[in-house]
Amino acid sequence: MNNWNFCKLKNITKKIGSGATPRGGGDTYIEEGISLIRSQNIYDMSFSVAGLAHISEEQAYELRNVSLEPNDVLLNITGDSVARCCIVPDFILPARVNQHVAIIRADLNKAVPKFIQYSLCLNKENLLMMSEIGATRKALTKGMIEDFEILIPPISEQQAIAEVLSSLDDKIDLLHRNNKTLEEMAETLFRQWFVEGVKEDWVTYRLDDISEHIKKSINPQKTEVTHFNHYSLPAFDNGKKPEYVDALSVLSNKYLVQTNDILISKLNPRTPRVWMIGKNQEESVCSTEFQVYRAKENEYKNIIYCFLKTQYVCDVLSGAASGTSGSHQRVNPEDISSLEIALPLNEAIIQKFHSITESIFIKVENNLKNISVLEKTRDTLLPKLMSGQVRVIS
Repeated sequence: MNNWNFCKLKNITKKIGSGATPRGGGDTYIEEGISLIRSQNIYDMSFSVAGLAHISEEQAYELRNVSLEPNDVLLNITGDSVARCCIVPDFILPARVNQHVAIIRADLNKAVPKFIQYSLCLNKENLLMMSEIGATRKALTKGMIEDFEILIPPISEQQAIAEVLSSLDDKIDLLHRNNKTLEEMAETLFRQWFVEGVKEDWVTYRLDDISEHIKKSINPQKTEVTHFNHYSLPAFDNGKKPEYVDALSVLSNKYLVQTNDILISKLNPRTPRVWMIGKNQEESVCSTEFQVYRAKENEYKNIIYCFLKTQYVCDVLSGAASGTSGSHQRVNPEDISSLEIALPLNEAIIQKFHSITESIFIKVENNLKNISVLEKTRDTLLPKLMSGQVRVIS
């Protein structure tokens, strides 16, 4: 430990700075173009593409001073997500950041980018306390970040530590990508069978004909249950990882949910959020921004889930949404319940689709369990490696 030293970030980096929102704000975002990373895309040691914005080449040129480079560290600096931190993924580049995100670019002769990321995640509580100093809204200033000190070993040991932790993150990422592929397989099968393969004699049903709209609201603080699995919008965006929360920490009413319930967000339908509740041993609740649907017959569960993930549903709900443009549009629950789907009278087709896709979703759930184990392993190793309690010699 004699060769470990505390260093201010400004002494081991080439750049620390935040971006800006293009003139015109969210109204000027486009479907495809240069990525504009916002705080909602950044989680601890992971990046979410949910709600990723895109800007034109002209807008990107105006923000050329905040162009991202490979291995840049991204740190949220304002709001409820302050202090969340990750490395920019290569597949997002080229990209810019808005004013709520700071770029931390390592001096590669002095620091390993991933080591900086892991250090900031380890010191998140300290960053959170700093963000509450002297402001009505949580915020980290450029000066705070520049003067923030982290404990670092020689660069060779930084690299060795980063490789150990990254190996776990790589496995986590691989499982997430595997799940994305599996879900796309189920969605493709649904499209082939129930969209492209629709027949004239099929019957059109409303969503509430084949499912129940569950609206059982509870106040977790007023129950005898001490902890809940909480299915929230941030948890969805962070890799579909429900938070295990103390009931006393939940400050608003929630919907009670159970295994196989299907959640669909009524907020910002242009960014679809559809979530099937996996098997839980704990009591579970979800944000009231979600609407909860429960298949009347189990064989319809996967059909409902795949249907709600279609572009058709996204387009219909986006057209029906009300509220200000950008990030505060909501759908009337009745517009969700009245969505229409054509289905065959032949139950054998329904049952066959369920059988095929059920094996797919079992694999997805098993992958999520493995992800949870890997994350717990990483989070256990993190403080020991970053403090030198456990040494890795390169």
